[in-house]
Amino acid sequence: MRILGAGAVAALLAGALCACYSDRRTENYASFPDYSESQSAILDETGLSDEDRARRDAVLREWNARPVPAYTINAGDEIKVVVYNHPDLTVDTVVTPDGCIGMVFLGQEKVAGLTLAEAARRLEEGLAQYVKKPAVGITPTRISSETATIAGAPKRPGMYGISNGMRLADIYALAGGSDQRLFDGQVLDVADLVNSLFIRRTTDAAGKDAYVVLPIDFRRAIERGDPDHNVLLRKGDYVYVAVRSESMVCLLGDAFRPHKRLWDNNLGILELLATGGWVNETHWSHAILIRGGVADPTIYKVDLDGILCGRKPNVKLAPGDIVYLPKDDLSEYNVFVKKLLPTAQLLNLLASPFALWGAVSE
Repeated sequence: MRILGAGAVAALLAGALCACYSDRRTENYASFPDYSESQSAILDETGLSDEDRARRDAVLREWNARPVPAYTINAGDEIKVVVYNHPDLTVDTVVTPDGCIGMVFLGQEKVAGLTLAEAARRLEEGLAQYVKKPAVGITPTRISSETATIAGAPKRPGMYGISNGMRLADIYALAGGSDQRLFDGQVLDVADLVNSLFIRRTTDAAGKDAYVVLPIDFRRAIERGDPDHNVLLRKGDYVYVAVRSESMVCLLGDAFRPHKRLWDNNLGILELLATGGWVNETHWSHAILIRGGVADPTIYKVDLDGILCGRKPNVKLAPGDIVYLPKDDLSEYNVFVKKLLPTAQLLNLLASPFALWGAVSE
């Protein structure tokens, strides 16, 4: 057995990385568009055009500019009721789960859903048959119903009380920020800000409850403090910070170790290859990048040799990307396109543990 010195090993590695491969019988891939640097720049910014971003930001500014809805009494709130010149009728009470408070003469009176002024008028009307010209004042002493909920990846998900001026980043901080978990021997933040959701409860034209998903970029809100995206919180807001273990990328084909792994902001094709033990010698000069899911995929050719030789920049990956490395074999195209690609369930299971959970739970 011949043992190579360090210099020889380095030379071999350099040759392997920078070899210029011929186009080895892969004309079947010619129809796939090349993945260009301009596409990379667009896709890294969520695929929105400048006009789309301007419209999105305008929508968020409009939501932020809406006035805070008037406070209404709700179950769990603590209030103080004072009847002018009648201290014996003063009440410090908690609104019951069915929305009522107890008053002398009136018994249980429902006040939930009313503003302070509306509740005061209702009590005055009820007391008028017992007290001459009653004047009622109501003051909240502890408000438990003005809450927003944050769920998913934070360390302490739950329901939090909100006050005027609280924003998305504030409730994220109250919940402890991103939780951390051990994955493949690394301690990683769990939060996937790219795929997180902000749901706001509002009312439709008929006055009924409706729910709207605001087009918030959580990275701009939490990491940059962008005031358009770091929206003011309102009662009933629901924040779901996606869990990164639900955002995977998958390496298939002619790699030493095909596998799936957690996506992160710094993950590119080179990093994915490194965790897969690198490429086999038989790999084609280009990799195939599948983006957007297998139900309606966009497929690109990526100049893998160019990346390995430093002629082309490393391509950043997005959550759910599948990178396929064809072999130096014409039959690989038929196997991949005609068998693997239409099998949406197979690739979904490979690329997403969340899809696997859903299939099992059904």
